[in-house]
Amino acid sequence: MTKSAIAIAFSKGAFDQTNDHLSEDARWVVLGENTYENKQAIIKQCSQVAAYFKSVTTHFEVLQVIEEKNKIAVTGTAEFIRNGQRISFVHGCDIYLFNEQGQIQSITSYCIQSK
Repeated sequence: MTKSAIAIAFSKGAFDQTNDHLSEDARWVVLGENTYENKQAIIKQCSQVAAYFKSVTTHFEVLQVIEEKNKIAVTGTAEFIRNGQRISFVHGCDIYLFNEQGQIQSITSYCIQSK
């Protein structure tokens, strides 16, 4: 997978495709919520998020991907529906930093709930 494909997959919640691309000392900061300090902590959180995604219908849309050397930014939206009703709509931006081995070194996530 290319770095941009890895970033897009993670941003769209396809975590099983990205786990092997996390560095052991990766760090994921979800601003205003939590920080996950290593690969295992990130994988554990991703498993919980994936379980939630399975409990709802999700619609992800990637709006923009910006790539410069070892940095990639992915912007988009996520809509979550349960029983035919929208329960959440999020505007998001994930910023990825890759190390020299092409692994994710850090992720910073901005998630803004829409009313």
